Amino acid sequence: MSVKAEDINEKTPWQDLTEGLQIHEPATSRGFFTGEWRTETPVWDREKCSQCLLCVPYCPDSCIPVQEGRRQEFDYDHCKGCGICAKACPFGAIRMQAPEE
Repeated sequence: MSVKAEDINEKTPWQDLTEGLQIHEPATSRGFFTGEWRTETPVWDREKCSQCLLCVPYCPDSCIPVQEGRRQEFDYDHCKGCGICAKACPFGAIRMQAPEE
């Protein structure tokens, strides 16, 4: 299940932010849209994908949703663009793309 932007209220008052924006409690990553930190974006080629799902457990941010045994499009709200999924894919179905300037 992917969290949508409209489902989360990111209006934390600045007084409630921790020094250095450190997270002191577990399981809060879905509450923050960290995808904007990305310097490269993974691009999924459906034609090359064999649906082996090897990329899914490698994603440290769980940004590759699976429904009915098939992977879906990336959760770009939370993907940080680390590229691990592209390295894990044996079929070259994921490539990293730099932002267009």
